[in-house]
Amino acid sequence: MGAIEVPVLIVGGGGCGLSASVFLSDHGVGHLLVERRADTSKLPKAHYVNQRTMEIFRQHGLEEAVAEQAASPEQFGKVRWQTTLTGGQPLDARLIHEMDGFGGGALRETYEAAGPVMPAKLPQLRLEPILRKHAEERNPGRVLFGHELTALTDQGDKVVGEIRDTGTGEITTVEARYVIGADGGRTVGDAVGAQLQGLPALFDATTVYFSADLSQVWNGGSLITWFLNPYRQDLSSALIEMGPTWGEHCEEWGIHLSLAGVDREDEQAVAARIREVLGLPELELTLHQVTSWTVEAVLAEHYRYGRVLLAGDAAHRQPPAVGLGLNTGIQDAHNLAWKLAAVVKGSAPDSLLDTYEVERRPVGQFNLGWAMSAASNHTVVIDAAVGLGQHVPPERRVPVFFGYFAPTPTGVAQRARAAEIFATHRGECQAHDVEIGFAYEAGAVVADGSNPPARAPLGDVYQATTRPGHRLPHAWLERAGQRVSTLDLAGTETGFVLITGTDGSAWTEAAAQVAEKFSVPIVTARIGDGAEYTDVDGRWADVREIADGGAVLVRPDNHVAFRSTGGTEDPAAALADAISQVLDRSAA
Repeated sequence: MGAIEVPVLIVGGGGCGLSASVFLSDHGVGHLLVERRADTSKLPKAHYVNQRTMEIFRQHGLEEAVAEQAASPEQFGKVRWQTTLTGGQPLDARLIHEMDGFGGGALRETYEAAGPVMPAKLPQLRLEPILRKHAEERNPGRVLFGHELTALTDQGDKVVGEIRDTGTGEITTVEARYVIGADGGRTVGDAVGAQLQGLPALFDATTVYFSADLSQVWNGGSLITWFLNPYRQDLSSALIEMGPTWGEHCEEWGIHLSLAGVDREDEQAVAARIREVLGLPELELTLHQVTSWTVEAVLAEHYRYGRVLLAGDAAHRQPPAVGLGLNTGIQDAHNLAWKLAAVVKGSAPDSLLDTYEVERRPVGQFNLGWAMSAASNHTVVIDAAVGLGQHVPPERRVPVFFGYFAPTPTGVAQRARAAEIFATHRGECQAHDVEIGFAYEAGAVVADGSNPPARAPLGDVYQATTRPGHRLPHAWLERAGQRVSTLDLAGTETGFVLITGTDGSAWTEAAAQVAEKFSVPIVTARIGDGAEYTDVDGRWADVREIADGGAVLVRPDNHVAFRSTGGTEDPAAALADAISQVLDRSAA
């Protein structure tokens, strides 16, 4: 087969790569995606889709398809610690602690106020087919599974890759202006000499994916249930619903457990260990896969290598705590897609792509550190809350648990102390600010000299702001009887949006002039009494941080690019300067 020429080549068809394909299609950027596997993931893997990612899916018409299969916060919005799942001994099936998480329970009102959509729970083996379907529909014939990258060369003015059909062995040459490496670091990173810095082997973990009917003993409602076995440390584990039905009738499960002394290749032995852990010796189960994996904490030294850009696990890999891995990767792709579109279409110079690393690498570094901290807190502090720890010998384990549940003043005090320690887990399961409060301090933004809002030490309090670099605050608006979010105003169809107050006519005229001058779409949205958009419940007035004569310029990815809090004598000049800085047009 002859050479194929495309603006962008995406290597990797997991959650990040498929999302990048959808986003690029929506921006009108031609591309080819290749994935070495014959199909999407057969393992549940990541299963929490946070609020920011669901907002991105909403922007790209994916939210309904995801929500249709996913569990809602009402179905997963708790985190639970138990002694065992069931059993007849005094310490069996005892609830140690439970707390709201991920937008569930008492958190719901806060999360609903912060965004137009809520988080969802949908394992990768169900999410990826949705993404693949939409990617193939929007880019017919250019999403190729069963095709692997075998060679990659950056020739300066283009990147040349060799793609092998894994079924036939046929080699195709692909010439692309840019490459997105979303292959988990398997090939692209090595080809460009990417260096991953950090801790490549923290510890080994084992996850077993299986089917079983636990409806007689399972209450449901938790994103994850941790079992601290009172009798044996090696039977402690974590059980996770994997659907497709959610709640007590869930059919499929993931369990993190120790298989020390068990032959992982022996399905009967593994199944026996699961029965032992769950306390169900007669449980009928179907074993799907035993996966042993290494927990890492690594970050690519650079996200850009010439015409190659790394995203997702190719750029950062961290412990699964907080559920930041896949979400961060999809958000990488979202940041990158509109910039590639601007460069490929000639609206911005190649140098705009430098801002991808400037913006996303600090987020990746922060998220990696946060996941490390949360994981450490869980493995050390939470065990200590109950009275366990490395200093507690095995023979003291049962008395420790009896003491914890004792109906005595001492037992009451111990549980009260433990509750305060368990509350520190909100840095993992209530990390709302970590999920949606991240900001870009440099890059494709115009700083206005203001200081960022103080961040809650445990990441659990999100504070809305229109400060440049931050995600645009959500507020419900109404136009011609239709209810929309402020986050619906910018996107692939509208490009940039300039939000003004009721006294925004000068800004509207400026936007038209600047859009024509730079050949960049800029729509305007006036919000207020008598304007085309009505502030439904007054929330926009509370979070806008601009006067009626001010304006907020929002990028296609819903991050604030520029704001004028009180207005200016020459809106056209101010806006032209802002667009020039954001798109780095001075470099052109």
